[in-house]
Amino acid sequence: MNAEFFSAIADIEKEKGIPKEYMLDRINQALLAALRKDNPEAESNVFVDVDEAKKKIDMYIRKTVVEEVTQPAIEISPDEAKKYSKRAQIGDSVNVPVDTKKFGRIAAQAAKQVIIQGIREAERSMVYNEFTSREHEILTGTVSRIDPVRGSVSIRISSNSEFTEAVLMPSEQVPGEQLHEGDMIKVYVVEVRRTGSGPQVVISRTHPGLVKRLFELEVPEIYDGYVEIKSIAREAGSRTKMAVASSEPEVEPIGACVGPKGGRVSAVVDELRGEKIDIVKYSDDPAEFVAAALAPADVLNVEFLDEPKSCRVAVPESQLSLAIGKEGQNVRLAAKLTGYKIDIKAEGGQAE
Repeated sequence: MNAEFFSAIADIEKEKGIPKEYMLDRINQALLAALRKDNPEAESNVFVDVDEAKKKIDMYIRKTVVEEVTQPAIEISPDEAKKYSKRAQIGDSVNVPVDTKKFGRIAAQAAKQVIIQGIREAERSMVYNEFTSREHEILTGTVSRIDPVRGSVSIRISSNSEFTEAVLMPSEQVPGEQLHEGDMIKVYVVEVRRTGSGPQVVISRTHPGLVKRLFELEVPEIYDGYVEIKSIAREAGSRTKMAVASSEPEVEPIGACVGPKGGRVSAVVDELRGEKIDIVKYSDDPAEFVAAALAPADVLNVEFLDEPKSCRVAVPESQLSLAIGKEGQNVRLAAKLTGYKIDIKAEGGQAE
């Protein structure tokens, strides 16, 4: 255990970012495990002394000086003890150095495995900590493999200097979206889990949070806090409704999100492969909010019912199908956006 050993530890810290103190602790554990494996009877009497200043690691077995040795693993005769301490007397303890070269092959292999495992655990912990800090954010990844049987897509994602492989499950893929190996795509980090094989990053292309983060990237007023996204209702690959509000009178929230010549919303639509996006103005008045959420249909009246969070909306007969939407999508998304159950009726007609 010489200067070269400490130099190697420093290289690991530099290359992998694993703290020197962590590695020395793992190595200390590995050496103790190896020493105890070769000297099971002296298990509680073994210890390791790490001297960073002198760049030395020494191992010892603490033995008691006795007149007659009956347990060689933990006892030593006075004459033998004086080799290590000239003042040693009966009843004293002396530290007997251990020659690591005499370790058995099994013990040495065990020590090696502990060190390797320590490096792996440290690397996993660093990946976990890095990606945990990116939960609920967007990361750009590269499609590395597509499983034609399961339909899952492996995506290599990175954050700062850390990389990991994440799996985009079929349920988190946008219906109809075709991905190919080598494609660069943006994904939303739903959560990061600890597993026995390392951190698992759960990603999605269907989560409403993806739309929110994309608008934050495109709209400075959202990033700066002048415009707030109040709620989002999404049917991935088809249509999204998003409610926005402004904290500044001079900032028009819908216009800010649409952008000059529609450039901002177009950038989001392009990333979502053509998904339609309706941006509506949020209102603290539930009637106004429900009416806005049903755009592009015009609303004549909103009547709140006795049942909690329920209302009946009247629209011109000519706009009934527009308000309901294809296969009920428009009213379904409006209900998700506002949190209200919505019944629609044509003026003078029956509820739908």
